[in-house]
Amino acid sequence: MNISILGKIERRTIVKLPLYMSKVAAGFPSPAQDYVEQTLDLNELCVKRPAATFFVRVEGDSMIEAGILSNDILIVDRSVRPAHGDIVVAQVNNEFTVKELQLKPKLMLVPRNSAFSPIELADEAELQIFGVVTNVLRQMTRSSKN
Repeated sequence: MNISILGKIERRTIVKLPLYMSKVAAGFPSPAQDYVEQTLDLNELCVKRPAATFFVRVEGDSMIEAGILSNDILIVDRSVRPAHGDIVVAQVNNEFTVKELQLKPKLMLVPRNSAFSPIELADEAELQIFGVVTNVLRQMTRSSKN
């Protein structure tokens, strides 16, 4: 799985969008409430530390079982200390990748697609972690004109 770095996040205009507190059923329809309980700024929701946060675009399908698909945009925070089980953007032997970090029983980068093999690391010298993935953005419309 390859990634393309899109750039750092810069906060500009705060855009507060309506957040309806009633949940949307993914099964049978439920009656919608016709009032807004609060507003939501996507910067506040997705970006906790702007100076340490950047976007990357995903290419490939080694993380599909983690809900990360080709062409998704990942929000990556460099200030989050990587922990066992985190999805990270890493560089291994001068190549960038997105994988799940496994620290025990041994250091590995694990794909979340059973068709791919884990990347076993002999030592931490060949691994550089650039940040922890905090959010995934995906365009759901079929046309980019919308």
